[in-house]
Amino acid sequence: MAPTFEQDDDPRTDPFSLPDAQQARAQRVPASLFRIAERHAATPAQRGRQAHPSVLGPHEAVRLVSFLMSGAARLAEGEPEVDRADVTAALSLLPLVRGELDELEAGLLRMARGRGMTWPEVAFGLGLGTPQAARQRYERLVGRIRAEGETGEE
Repeated sequence: MAPTFEQDDDPRTDPFSLPDAQQARAQRVPASLFRIAERHAATPAQRGRQAHPSVLGPHEAVRLVSFLMSGAARLAEGEPEVDRADVTAALSLLPLVRGELDELEAGLLRMARGRGMTWPEVAFGLGLGTPQAARQRYERLVGRIRAEGETGEE
């Protein structure tokens, strides 16, 4: 009679299974936020340098409307309630925000590669399972950015 082996399908306890890349990335999120905040955003001046001092950026506008609607932020005294026009304005900005995020991600990936990060390291950071997936993601981003630029759409 051949011996039987119990198989442990849980990658957290099975030393012969690769970890789930997205799950590993999700577990790094709080530590990532803390690291960057502690090293590069410890003061109001450091936090403020990524935002324009007098003009609200599209991503900030969308986030503000979302926070006010959800109760994550409170209205200041005398500030009007968020209305349908505010929501429509925020929705109108979403394609612009998405385009800016695509450009930000593509730029960060270019800079990471330019500083010597390998595709496996990039894939790890993005929570992707393979270096090929990371490279394909970058190529899709660049393609989307080019297409938006050619059509003039955001």
